[in-house]
Amino acid sequence: MKNNLIIYLFMALLLFVGKDIFAQTPDHSQPDGAILKYTMDNCINTFSVDKAEKTNSGYLFWFVDKNFLDGRTIKLSVVRPNEATHAPHKHAEDEFFFVLEGKAEFYLNGYRKVVGPMTSLYCPSNVEHGIRNAGDTELKYLVIKKYIMK
Repeated sequence: MKNNLIIYLFMALLLFVGKDIFAQTPDHSQPDGAILKYTMDNCINTFSVDKAEKTNSGYLFWFVDKNFLDGRTIKLSVVRPNEATHAPHKHAEDEFFFVLEGKAEFYLNGYRKVVGPMTSLYCPSNVEHGIRNAGDTELKYLVIKKYIMK
């Protein structure tokens, strides 16, 4: 799983930032005006259960949080069987889910579909959506989203 997760994260990162990653300069202004210098230490983030945040349905781990790079994020969500992190909802930002392991029931605007690993799910802006574990093992998926920074 560890080697596959690295491959999945790399694919998600390319999907998420595309060609823009190659146009970045070494230093970037942050929302608070501070300048962030990218280094090997802050550009690599390896999963650690000690850094994972517990949720009501499992746990999550931020590979990239919204304060690192202009609101773009990559998060691992792990959900116990037959549970969901939250009820279907909508928000201004669009987002992707990428199923790594397990069975996910994807809810989008009144419709539901069960999908398996190696499947991407797109949630358009302001459309009700949700994801829940539809299997009897842990569901592991990435959430790829760009938060609106003020």
